[in-house]
Amino acid sequence: MSSPAERYAAARRRTAHPTLADFTADLGFSLDPFQVEACEALEEGSGVLVCAPTGAGKTVVGEFAVHKALAEGRKAFYTTPIKALSNQKYADLVERYGPTQVGLLTGDNAINGDAPVVVMTTEVLRNMLYAESPAIAGLGYVVMDEVHYLADRFRGAVWEEVIIHLPQSVTLVSLSATVSNAEEFGDWLVTVRGHTKVVVSEVRPVPLWQHMLVGNRVFDLFSLRPAAHAGEQGLTPREQSTRERGASVVDPELVRYVREHERRIDSWHGGGPGSRRGDTSHRPRYRAPSRSDVITRLDNAGLLPAITFVFSRNGCDAAVHQCLLSGLRLTDEAERAEIAEIIDRRTGSLPEEDLHVLGFWEWREGLLAGLAAHHAGLVPAFKETVEECFVRGLVKAVFATETLALGINMPARSVVLERLVKWNGEAHVDVTPGEYTQLTGRAGRRGIDVEGHAVVVWGPGVDPATVAGLASTRTYPLRSSFRPSYNMAVNLVSSFGRARARELLASSFAQFQADRSVVGLARAAAKHEQDAERAAAEMHSDRGDVGAYAELRREIADREKDLSRDSQAKRRIEAAEALAALRPGDVIRVPSGRRQGLAVVLDPGITDLADPRPLVLTEDKWAGRLASIDFPTPVNALARVRVPKNFNHRSPHARRDLAATLRNARVENDLGARRVKHRSAAADDPVLADLRQALRNHPVHQLPDREERVRVAERWLRAVREADALQRKMTERTGSLTRQFDATCDVLEELGYLVPEVAPLVPADTEVMGAVDDVPVVTDDGRRLSRIWSEADLLVAECLRAGAWRGLNPAELAAATSTAVFEARRDNPALPAVPAGKVAAAIGEMRRIRARLHDVEADHGVRVTRDLDLGFAWAAYRWADGQSLDRVLAGAEQAGTELSGGDFVRWARQLIDLLDQLAKVAEEPVAGVARAAVGKIRRGVVAVAVGG
Repeated sequence: MSSPAERYAAARRRTAHPTLADFTADLGFSLDPFQVEACEALEEGSGVLVCAPTGAGKTVVGEFAVHKALAEGRKAFYTTPIKALSNQKYADLVERYGPTQVGLLTGDNAINGDAPVVVMTTEVLRNMLYAESPAIAGLGYVVMDEVHYLADRFRGAVWEEVIIHLPQSVTLVSLSATVSNAEEFGDWLVTVRGHTKVVVSEVRPVPLWQHMLVGNRVFDLFSLRPAAHAGEQGLTPREQSTRERGASVVDPELVRYVREHERRIDSWHGGGPGSRRGDTSHRPRYRAPSRSDVITRLDNAGLLPAITFVFSRNGCDAAVHQCLLSGLRLTDEAERAEIAEIIDRRTGSLPEEDLHVLGFWEWREGLLAGLAAHHAGLVPAFKETVEECFVRGLVKAVFATETLALGINMPARSVVLERLVKWNGEAHVDVTPGEYTQLTGRAGRRGIDVEGHAVVVWGPGVDPATVAGLASTRTYPLRSSFRPSYNMAVNLVSSFGRARARELLASSFAQFQADRSVVGLARAAAKHEQDAERAAAEMHSDRGDVGAYAELRREIADREKDLSRDSQAKRRIEAAEALAALRPGDVIRVPSGRRQGLAVVLDPGITDLADPRPLVLTEDKWAGRLASIDFPTPVNALARVRVPKNFNHRSPHARRDLAATLRNARVENDLGARRVKHRSAAADDPVLADLRQALRNHPVHQLPDREERVRVAERWLRAVREADALQRKMTERTGSLTRQFDATCDVLEELGYLVPEVAPLVPADTEVMGAVDDVPVVTDDGRRLSRIWSEADLLVAECLRAGAWRGLNPAELAAATSTAVFEARRDNPALPAVPAGKVAAAIGEMRRIRARLHDVEADHGVRVTRDLDLGFAWAAYRWADGQSLDRVLAGAEQAGTELSGGDFVRWARQLIDLLDQLAKVAEEPVAGVARAAVGKIRRGVVAVAVGG
């Protein structure tokens, strides 16, 4: 029961903010303080930036902006980063305001686009702004949900473009996850959007308990429930390391138990007194608790539903399989019936013939048991089914990759982290405090759970203090990824002229951060210069220049590295040429890899564009294609054997007989293992020989304390280089974006997309542009480029202009254009195979165009356009040709690219997007062929995914 004073204060607030009072009357729950603060600022006419943890209810502020727009008779656009979120928010708003008041615009759907409230992806709004769409008229509010996506290195620039280009009459509502530099972001918003209220809440709506699972015991991570559980900062000084922060709050009982556990493991591994280090016969190995044991433990403690982050697609699928094999079942009969109904409803439109290749029956078995995987390798229908079942409490354990930490609202009671190391596409790296916060942010369902739980599974080498430091650190800075693309440059010049475009770029968050960072860089450079001065004094010698001697040693090391790299590249080329010379029946030695040993060539596997991928049979009866990575050195035919005509390498009987012939050839030709020694390139290099002689002749070389002085000199070298690098960074960052923009425009002018002209494009008295003498005219080719939205936008435009795709049929066009869309998850040293004939010729022409483009970009210092990736060409060709999903995925693997069903659907959707654009901007007959290709790709599992 509230007091009279509290009731009076509430009445005053209702009087001061009548629109908010009207909005909250229908909510059915009270707003949190940060929601009230943000909504009141909105009603007072200010823009707002709201930063709050996952699940805190940020979207209520966005929904109030929608309510306010309708109350004022104005429009509201609600933008999200992904289509799934747009669909989800559209459904929410339709439920509140009805279908006539709400529209949806994504790449796949256009529903009621003229409605007063429209939900859309951020790219759609960006395109509307550049096209000066009449739908912008009457726009009062734009809600940018998940605005922290502007840090995304591929798509982040879109958010900044929208923020900069929105009319000043539009009020911006920015909703973000908790970031540590919210004030900096807010300061920038004030400079580009006017008055903006920054509202930061670090209070989790559901308190979070942190735990570690060590063996069979679960420990609290912290000795007490620290303020960090509620999201407050200030536990320890920022200068401390992650481990130092954690050591001050970690549970001492946990630390003692882990130390004892590690001692036992060390003794098992031969570390104990009297043990024999070489004896492994009775040595037990450390085994982490099985996934079914972890889920069972959580279930017994009442901590399900849980999301376990595995950081590996295969690991997620294997986890479900392991739990099923252990007999784990988490559902009752009624729940299984409800899950079956959802499965049938969500996947009923999938083609029957595709279910097997998608692993439908195994996936369904897991779901019925309350278990599921969630990752990008699943087709959308599978992911959406898992999400619905989980939100409704039917699926109790989900094994997911980190992508689940972004996007869809899918909270759990508990979150489990199996490891604190993940693969980032290039290397295995530690999880950062920001990533840890995002992952564990899923724990605790508002309105359902009293508290959430995060569990880290301990393993050898995991330090509880470091984990505690991760859990208590709130550092997740927002960093701009903005840089001018060719499409952006053409659109900016077309709309504003080059001078005004420079001003707009200078107002970006990227330039704002770069200008601020120069102060810190100058401080760091000064420190390195001081270090260099101290080292110079310390290494000084009257007998010679120690610095010059250290430089000589560095030159020698660099030269040796360059020679080694060149030698390896030369051997790779020689190896590819040797492979191209092989004939069926040649006996070769595979020098490395899993297939090491003798093999007989069945098919040389030579294609027009790709490196040879010979089909071979090994002595152990394995048959398959090898890549150039398996041959780091040239391979020679050691002998020949007869390969039967029409030999079927899939027949076990045929493989056995030919493998026996191969083993006989080993004996008859004395083909035992041999090691070939290669003479080092460094041994014959005259430049390296001169450098080494100069080193020996240097007076410092004879000093008795030479090595000690050189170590100091190396410190001096590092300090000098660091200081120089920081000075270059400062120079680059001051006005860096405008320099990039000018260089980008120079490329476009040289290629004929922009032509400098004295006369302005619009009358000089307009507000948009003044009378300037530097306004390039956008050519017809430039106008076409302005409508191509792709990472390889200029390459696509150049291919259209050169006619690289003329004469192709729909399947051939799909294959060729896929190379400008697809990006393999991992680097493939060997070029994947592509369809021969017209496709190979078109891709060859695309590669020549890209090489010419690379030269122009290099001349102007512009970041080069991405290279073509051939990995999806066969899949695109076969699918557009009407072949089955099973054949498409198997053929892609045979051509050198492994695709899951979800991978295939995702890349097919992106290919459809590019072909749709070609249908609108290309001339006939390419435009018509592109339209036909879209129709041929949008079928089966792809049509289900895109709502076609």
